This record gives sequence, C-alpha cells and structure tokens, in this order.
Amino acid sequence: MDAAALVHGQTEFTINLHKAVVKGKESDNVVLSPLSIGLALGMVAAGANGPTLTQISKCIQLPEGEPMHQLSQHLATNVLADGSAAGGPQVALANRVWFEQSLKLKPQFQKILKDFYGSEAELVDFHNKAKEALKKVNEWAKNATHGKIDDLLPPGSVDQDTRLVLANALYFKGDWAKTFDSYHTKEEDFFLLDGKTIKVPMMHTTTKQYVKDFATFKALRLPYESGRDNRLFSMFILLPHEKKGLADLEKALDLTILTEDLMQVNEAVTMTKFALPKFKVACGFEVPQALQDLGLKLPFDKQADLTGMVESVSEGKLLYVSNVYHKTFVEVNEAGTEAAAATAISITSRMLEYSVNPTEFVCDHPFLFVIKEEHANVILFTGRVTNPSPQE
Repeated sequence: MDAAALVHGQTEFTINLHKAVVKGKESDNVVLSPLSIGLALGMVAAGANGPTLTQISKCIQLPEGEPMHQLSQHLATNVLADGSAAGGPQVALANRVWFEQSLKLKPQFQKILKDFYGSEAELVDFHNKAKEALKKVNEWAKNATHGKIDDLLPPGSVDQDTRLVLANALYFKGDWAKTFDSYHTKEEDFFLLDGKTIKVPMMHTTTKQYVKDFATFKALRLPYESGRDNRLFSMFILLPHEKKGLADLEKALDLTILTEDLMQVNEAVTMTKFALPKFKVACGFEVPQALQDLGLKLPFDKQADLTGMVESVSEGKLLYVSNVYHKTFVEVNEAGTEAAAATAISITSRMLEYSVNPTEFVCDHPFLFVIKEEHANVILFTGRVTNPSPQE
C-alpha cells in the first residue's frame, strides 16, 4: 500500500468536492467532510464492478491499483483513532450497513466492510417497515456523532424499494494547545460579502500565534492539545487579504495551498493585534449533483454495476445509488473545536488594495477553514464562514 499516494488522492478529492459543493452557495456558510463522503463511497466501491468501479475510483482520486479500503484501514489505524486517553483530541470513526432482509450479501463484500471499515451489517425490513429502518439509521448517526447530527436521512428517503443503506460517521473534539480567555472576548464588527457589517463575538489574545502571509491570503494555524498522542491535529484559518476575496481564494484552492503552503505556517510570532470570531455552523445537503459534476454518474444510473454486493445476480443488476446525504456540524470557541459529520448512501432497486502586517491577524471578513492531521497530511473537515453569527 502506498499511503502517501492514497492521502494525496484524498486531498485532491477534498479540493474538487469542496469547490463543487460551494458552487452556487457564494454567500452561505458551508462545512463538509470530504473524508466522510469518500469513505462512504469507498464502501460502495467494495461492491461495484466494471466501469462503475472505475468511475468511483477516479472520482475519489484513488491511485491505480489501490482500493479505497486500504486507505480506510490506514486512516482508522493511524489518523482517526481516539486520542483522548493520551491527552489528545477525542476522535471517533464509525461505519455501518443496513440491508433488506430478503437479500444475502456476498461474503467478500461483507468481509471487506467488516475487516477494513469496521462495519457491521444489520438486517432490516425496508419492504414493510421502511420508517422503522430510517429511524434506526438516524439513531445510529446521532449516537456515533455524540448527538451532533440529527435526522441524517430525511423523511421519505427510505422506502420499500430501498435495498441497502451504507453510512459513515466522523466525530472530532479537541482543545486548543493555547486556549483563549473568554474575558477578552467582545463584540466587534464582521464584514459580510454584501458590504454590510454585523456584530459578532471576537476572541482575542496577546500570546504568540502561528501566522504566515501568502500572496492572496493570510494563514493562521491553531494546534490542538496533543498530550502523549503522537499525532498533530490543527485548524487552519485561511483569511483572504481582500474583504470580498473568499470566492477567488476558493477558486485558487489547490494541492500547493493545502499541503506545501500550510506546512510553512510553523513559526509563532508576537501579535500586535489578533481577533478571531467564535462560530457554530451546521450544514446538510444532498451530494449527488456535486459528485456528478466531478464525473461520477454511473452509480446513480440504472445501468450501475453493483453486482459485487449481493448474491442474486438479477437483483445486483437492478441496484443503483438513489441518493447521498451529508450533514456536518462545527463549533469553535475559546476552549477548542467540536466537529461531526455523517454520510448516508441509499441504494435502491430500480481586487481591492490591502496592506500586509505579519504581526496582525484580524479575522473580520469571510474565511475558509481546514481541520487536518499534519503528520499524515489528512484533511478531516473543510468549510467557509461568511457569517459567524450563532447558527442553530
């Protein structure tokens, strides 16, 4: 297994999916976990064949000859294991599959899900008790994300024609290595994309911060407490120099920015001025259009080849992905960050001038953020904040 190549491909998928999801949402807060979506698609790939498998592999940027379940195992072992016992962030990854009781899963498909994704397979009665099956999926997602993701599957998304639901859940909670004193948090102006300003709670500090200037943006690195955990999780804030520069920054987002540039944000500098808004963002959307924009079409077509999932060849030829649901939650405050994501896949039968001051970081206009594990260079969450006012 070439772990570096797999992570490189996952980062490319992250960039492509982020751009596809935010398209048409230029003024909205958006947060997503391409990692969660990629892992859920990887479970579908475990039961796909032919051109359908090829399209999934290409979409999630898998190196040739490297199956997605190899990356899943690598991530579960080296990146997404819980570190709270060692004083690091609390991290939880969970996968699960529910399938119609009248079907029989292929042993190889079930083995890959269990051995590489840690996913148990549960029999349900989609045909006669679809609402009860939907409730089971939603309760699982809520429990797996510590109550942060409600109603992953909306009403009516599972019916008598549903044959399988494959789900992934990801949870992260970390304290800042240097927490902010709430005494210094105060209401200040934040500039919206439409030119208006609003008052939001801004966190302040006089301690040194990891800040670096680049051509079109300034980056802030906020490491999480690691304790005895050998991993290094950090949140990066990418603040455009121009107050309305978010869209241009997103268009320019590439591997260089998310890997090489962010690796350079490693020197703590004394801040003459620092302000970062507290924010809480929740987001839910259907993913198929964004995936289809990336060329992933066959799994959603009734010509999809998912014959690797079930024993019955005739039944397998009828299976196709009817929808992909994704919900996320991120909260940033003085203590740290709590973030959660869940993905469910249902399978059915039939420029202005600016001045740069490296000792200032005033995050008073729309920005991007990334949560990543730096040693493995794996991105867990990406997002854009256009309005940090409390969102319920």
